[in-house]
Amino acid sequence: MPTHPQAHDAPGQPVLGRSARPSSREAQVPAGASVAIVKAHLLDAEAIRRALTRIAHEILEHHRGSARLLLVGIRTRGAHLAERLARLIGQFEGHTPPVGALDITLYRDDLSTAAAHPIVRQTELPAAIDGQAIVLVDDVLFTGRTIRAAMDALMDFGRPQQIELAVLIDRGHRELPIRADYVGKNVPTATPETVTVRLIESEGVDEVVLEECTTP
Repeated sequence: MPTHPQAHDAPGQPVLGRSARPSSREAQVPAGASVAIVKAHLLDAEAIRRALTRIAHEILEHHRGSARLLLVGIRTRGAHLAERLARLIGQFEGHTPPVGALDITLYRDDLSTAAAHPIVRQTELPAAIDGQAIVLVDDVLFTGRTIRAAMDALMDFGRPQQIELAVLIDRGHRELPIRADYVGKNVPTATPETVTVRLIESEGVDEVVLEECTTP
Protein backbone atom coordinates (compact mmCIF):
# COMPACT_ATOMS: atom_id res chain seq x y z
CA MET A 1 0.00 0.00 0.00
CA PRO A 2 1.15 3.47 -0.19
CA THR A 3 3.19 4.58 2.75
CA HIS A 4 0.90 6.94 4.61
CA PRO A 5 0.86 5.81 8.25
CA GLN A 6 -2.85 6.08 8.94
CA ALA A 7 -4.25 4.41 5.86
CA HIS A 8 -4.12 5.17 2.20
CA ASP A 9 -7.33 7.09 1.84
CA ALA A 10 -5.92 10.49 2.68
CA PRO A 11 -2.68 11.77 1.10
CA GLY A 12 -0.11 13.66 3.10
CA GLN A 13 1.48 13.00 6.47
CA PRO A 14 2.82 14.96 9.46
CA VAL A 15 6.47 15.87 9.36
CA LEU A 16 7.24 15.75 13.07
CA GLY A 17 5.82 14.49 16.31
CA ARG A 18 5.55 16.84 19.31
CA SER A 19 5.27 16.26 23.03
CA ALA A 20 3.46 18.53 25.44
CA ARG A 21 6.71 20.34 26.24
CA PRO A 22 8.54 22.01 23.31
CA SER A 23 11.89 20.46 22.44
CA SER A 24 14.98 21.81 20.73
CA ARG A 25 13.97 19.89 17.61
CA GLU A 26 10.65 21.72 17.47
CA ALA A 27 12.46 25.02 17.58
CA GLN A 28 13.99 24.10 14.23
CA VAL A 29 10.63 23.48 12.54
CA PRO A 30 10.36 25.82 9.53
CA ALA A 31 7.65 28.47 9.68
CA GLY A 32 4.36 27.15 8.32
CA ALA A 33 5.36 23.48 8.58
CA SER A 34 2.73 21.17 10.03
CA VAL A 35 3.42 19.47 13.35
CA ALA A 36 1.65 16.32 14.54
CA ILE A 37 0.42 16.41 18.12
CA VAL A 38 -0.44 13.10 19.77
CA LYS A 39 -3.94 13.43 21.21
CA ALA A 40 -4.38 9.85 22.45
CA HIS A 41 -2.66 6.47 22.55
CA LEU A 42 -5.26 4.06 21.19
CA LEU A 43 -3.47 0.70 21.27
CA ASP A 44 -0.18 -0.56 22.65
CA ALA A 45 1.60 -3.77 21.64
CA GLU A 46 -0.48 -5.97 23.96
CA ALA A 47 -3.76 -4.41 22.83
CA ILE A 48 -2.80 -4.97 19.18
CA ARG A 49 -2.01 -8.60 19.96
CA ARG A 50 -5.39 -9.07 21.67
CA ALA A 51 -7.25 -7.40 18.80
CA LEU A 52 -5.58 -9.62 16.19
CA THR A 53 -6.18 -12.72 18.30
CA ARG A 54 -9.89 -11.92 18.48
CA ILE A 55 -10.08 -11.27 14.74
CA ALA A 56 -8.33 -14.59 14.03
CA HIS A 57 -10.87 -16.44 16.18
CA GLU A 58 -13.77 -14.64 14.48
CA ILE A 59 -12.45 -15.55 11.02
CA LEU A 60 -12.10 -19.20 12.01
CA GLU A 61 -15.57 -19.29 13.55
CA HIS A 62 -17.18 -17.73 10.49
CA HIS A 63 -15.42 -20.00 7.99
CA ARG A 64 -15.48 -23.13 10.17
CA GLY A 65 -11.75 -23.58 9.70
CA SER A 66 -9.03 -22.29 7.44
CA ALA A 67 -9.00 -24.78 4.55
CA ARG A 68 -10.36 -22.36 1.93
CA LEU A 69 -8.93 -19.14 3.29
CA LEU A 70 -6.52 -16.79 1.57
CA LEU A 71 -5.38 -13.71 3.49
CA VAL A 72 -4.33 -10.76 1.34
CA GLY A 73 -2.77 -7.72 3.01
CA ILE A 74 -2.71 -4.29 1.42
CA ARG A 75 0.87 -3.04 1.36
CA THR A 76 2.51 -2.04 3.59
CA ARG A 77 1.07 -2.45 7.08
CA GLY A 78 -1.90 -4.47 5.94
CA ALA A 79 0.53 -7.08 4.59
CA HIS A 80 2.29 -7.27 7.96
CA LEU A 81 -1.04 -7.67 9.76
CA ALA A 82 -2.12 -10.40 7.33
CA GLU A 83 1.06 -12.35 8.12
CA ARG A 84 0.35 -12.05 11.83
CA LEU A 85 -3.25 -13.19 11.43
CA ALA A 86 -2.15 -16.19 9.37
CA ARG A 87 0.31 -17.23 12.09
CA LEU A 88 -2.38 -16.91 14.77
CA ILE A 89 -4.85 -18.93 12.71
CA GLY A 90 -2.17 -21.57 12.23
CA GLN A 91 -1.62 -21.77 15.98
CA PHE A 92 -5.34 -22.17 16.68
CA GLU A 93 -6.26 -24.41 13.75
CA GLY A 94 -3.12 -26.35 12.97
CA HIS A 95 -3.22 -25.13 9.37
CA THR A 96 -1.71 -21.80 8.36
CA PRO A 97 -3.59 -20.21 5.44
CA PRO A 98 -1.60 -18.78 2.54
CA VAL A 99 -0.88 -15.05 2.58
CA GLY A 100 -0.58 -12.58 -0.26
CA ALA A 101 0.45 -8.92 -0.47
CA LEU A 102 -1.37 -6.47 -2.72
CA ASP A 103 -0.10 -3.16 -4.07
CA ILE A 104 -2.91 -0.82 -5.11
CA THR A 105 -0.90 2.21 -6.21
CA LEU A 106 -2.00 2.14 -9.85
CA TYR A 107 -5.65 1.54 -8.87
CA ARG A 108 -6.01 4.62 -6.68
CA ASP A 109 -8.61 7.13 -7.82
CA ASP A 110 -6.33 9.99 -6.70
CA LEU A 111 -3.30 8.80 -8.67
CA SER A 112 -3.37 11.87 -10.88
CA THR A 113 -2.91 14.12 -7.84
CA ALA A 114 -0.35 11.88 -6.09
CA ALA A 115 3.42 12.13 -6.42
CA ALA A 116 4.83 12.64 -9.91
CA HIS A 117 6.62 9.29 -9.66
CA PRO A 118 4.54 7.00 -7.42
CA ILE A 119 6.33 4.01 -5.90
CA VAL A 120 4.83 0.78 -7.24
CA ARG A 121 5.57 -2.31 -5.16
CA GLN A 122 5.12 -5.92 -6.13
CA THR A 123 1.83 -7.74 -5.73
CA GLU A 124 2.41 -11.29 -4.51
CA LEU A 125 -0.45 -13.78 -4.52
CA PRO A 126 0.38 -17.37 -3.54
CA ALA A 127 -2.03 -19.12 -5.92
CA ALA A 128 -4.92 -18.60 -8.29
CA ILE A 129 -7.66 -16.74 -6.44
CA ASP A 130 -10.60 -18.15 -8.41
CA GLY A 131 -13.12 -19.64 -5.99
CA GLN A 132 -11.11 -18.64 -2.93
CA ALA A 133 -12.51 -17.07 0.24
CA ILE A 134 -10.32 -13.99 0.56
CA VAL A 135 -9.92 -11.93 3.70
CA LEU A 136 -8.51 -8.55 2.68
CA VAL A 137 -6.46 -7.02 5.51
CA ASP A 138 -5.60 -3.36 6.15
CA ASP A 139 -4.50 -1.25 9.08
CA VAL A 140 -7.03 1.62 9.03
CA LEU A 141 -10.41 1.87 7.33
CA PHE A 142 -11.27 5.50 6.56
CA THR A 143 -13.14 6.70 3.46
CA GLY A 144 -13.23 3.25 1.84
CA ARG A 145 -11.45 4.31 -1.33
CA THR A 146 -8.38 2.21 -0.59
CA ILE A 147 -10.55 -0.89 -0.20
CA ARG A 148 -12.39 -0.18 -3.45
CA ALA A 149 -9.02 0.08 -5.21
CA ALA A 150 -7.88 -3.17 -3.59
CA MET A 151 -10.98 -5.03 -4.79
CA ASP A 152 -10.44 -3.69 -8.31
CA ALA A 153 -6.86 -4.96 -8.18
CA LEU A 154 -7.93 -8.40 -6.94
CA MET A 155 -10.49 -8.78 -9.73
CA ASP A 156 -7.70 -8.38 -12.27
CA PHE A 157 -6.16 -11.58 -10.90
CA GLY A 158 -9.28 -13.73 -10.91
CA ARG A 159 -12.76 -14.21 -9.50
CA PRO A 160 -12.78 -15.11 -5.80
CA GLN A 161 -15.83 -16.74 -4.29
CA GLN A 162 -16.05 -13.94 -1.72
CA ILE A 163 -14.04 -11.06 -0.31
CA GLU A 164 -14.21 -10.05 3.33
CA LEU A 165 -12.43 -7.19 5.06
CA ALA A 166 -10.45 -7.21 8.30
CA VAL A 167 -9.00 -3.97 9.70
CA LEU A 168 -7.16 -3.11 12.88
CA ILE A 169 -8.88 0.30 13.18
CA ASP A 170 -12.17 1.62 11.78
CA ARG A 171 -12.17 5.40 12.15
CA GLY A 172 -15.40 6.15 10.28
CA HIS A 173 -15.99 8.92 7.70
CA ARG A 174 -16.90 6.54 4.86
CA GLU A 175 -17.31 7.99 1.37
CA LEU A 176 -18.19 4.66 -0.25
CA PRO A 177 -20.62 1.92 0.90
CA ILE A 178 -17.89 -0.29 2.36
CA ARG A 179 -17.77 -1.84 5.82
CA ALA A 180 -15.38 -4.18 7.60
CA ASP A 181 -16.37 -7.72 8.55
CA TYR A 182 -13.73 -7.91 11.30
CA VAL A 183 -12.60 -4.87 13.29
CA GLY A 184 -9.95 -4.63 15.97
CA LYS A 185 -11.17 -1.31 17.36
CA ASN A 186 -13.73 1.31 16.33
CA VAL A 187 -12.39 4.81 16.93
CA PRO A 188 -14.62 7.89 16.52
CA THR A 189 -12.49 10.61 14.93
CA ALA A 190 -12.72 14.11 13.52
CA THR A 191 -11.80 14.49 9.86
CA PRO A 192 -8.61 16.55 10.48
CA GLU A 193 -7.28 13.90 12.86
CA THR A 194 -4.94 11.10 11.80
CA VAL A 195 -4.85 7.53 13.07
CA THR A 196 -1.21 6.46 12.87
CA VAL A 197 -0.39 2.75 13.02
CA ARG A 198 3.20 1.74 13.69
CA LEU A 199 4.30 -1.90 13.55
CA ILE A 200 7.44 -3.73 14.59
CA GLU A 201 8.01 -4.91 11.01
CA SER A 202 8.10 -1.40 9.52
CA GLU A 203 8.63 1.13 12.34
CA GLY A 204 10.20 -0.98 15.08
CA VAL A 205 7.32 -0.50 17.53
CA ASP A 206 3.72 -1.67 17.90
CA GLU A 207 1.34 1.19 18.65
CA VAL A 208 -1.66 3.09 17.37
CA VAL A 209 -1.99 6.80 18.18
CA LEU A 210 -4.48 9.54 17.36
CA GLU A 211 -2.76 12.68 16.08
CA GLU A 212 -3.72 16.08 14.80
CA CYS A 213 -1.63 18.28 12.55
CA THR A 214 -1.26 21.93 13.52
CA THR A 215 0.81 24.84 12.24
CA PRO A 216 2.86 26.43 15.05
